Amino acid sequence: MDKALKKQKEEKEDPSLFQRFIFWVLIPLLFAVFLGLLIASIAGVNIFQKANEISEKIPFVHDKAGGSEDLSVAEYEEKMIGLDAEIENKTIQVDQLKKQLENKEMEIDRLQIEQKRLEQTIEELKQVKDEHKRAFKEIVSTYEAMTPKNAASIIMKMKNEEAVKILSNIGAESLAKIMEKMPPEEAAKYLEMLSAEIKQ
Repeated sequence: MDKALKKQKEEKEDPSLFQRFIFWVLIPLLFAVFLGLLIASIAGVNIFQKANEISEKIPFVHDKAGGSEDLSVAEYEEKMIGLDAEIENKTIQVDQLKKQLENKEMEIDRLQIEQKRLEQTIEELKQVKDEHKRAFKEIVSTYEAMTPKNAASIIMKMKNEEAVKILSNIGAESLAKIMEKMPPEEAAKYLEMLSAEIKQ
């Protein structure tokens, strides 16, 4: 029993190889690195930048780092080409929309000119119509001023439509006097046509 206790005490007192490595190598190494970083930062030296510069000089490490940079540059170039194409498409769309807008504006201008022309034509037709009305009133006044006998003989020689048009615009008194000077058959014919026109 005493021997077993002695053996356990000896095992506890003697550190293992791993424990020796931690105590004698790892801890002093970590302390030295920490102390070196502290001194370098106080001196104003950027350790990580120096490490990058040194890694660039190492052949295999530099090639691996450069490959990723080349890949990212290629990706950026591809993105730029895509964006340039998109910008070009948008520019084409804008140009097309501008042309459509110009065409619409030209169409609006053309329609406005057509509208003005039509309004002018309507105005001219109104003036012509007013002139015709004035002229027709003057013709009717002329027939009313004639002797009933002369008016009746001229009206009987006209086409039926023109005769009815004039007779329908002559005053009632003058119309009665003109009808008296016509043969009864002619007077009956014109009265019938006049009454048919009034019904319309």
